[in-house]
Amino acid sequence: MGEPTREATDRRWCEKVTVSFRNTGGTAVRSGTVTLGTHIIGALGIDWATIDSTRDLPAPIAAGAGSTKTWTVCVDDWRVPLGMHIETRDVSVQWK
Repeated sequence: MGEPTREATDRRWCEKVTVSFRNTGGTAVRSGTVTLGTHIIGALGIDWATIDSTRDLPAPIAAGAGSTKTWTVCVDDWRVPLGMHIETRDVSVQWK
């Protein structure tokens, strides 16, 4: 799994997050989940909270193959007042 790349949207409480996956095992990955940790950052750079969201892994991924997926990740708009923004920094995967 690669580092997430982020792209702003027209709403400060949403962003597009792209993650690359590579199956280095000997069998296909048939399913799984991706947990994205989105940090709410204040105007002075203080990390106020982290909100997790879960998405389906882009499966199947054959042995030795890779896949890339982009999701639009949003938190509740009231959590991100003017002057604040979000950053999806944390990604974890459960392969099945």
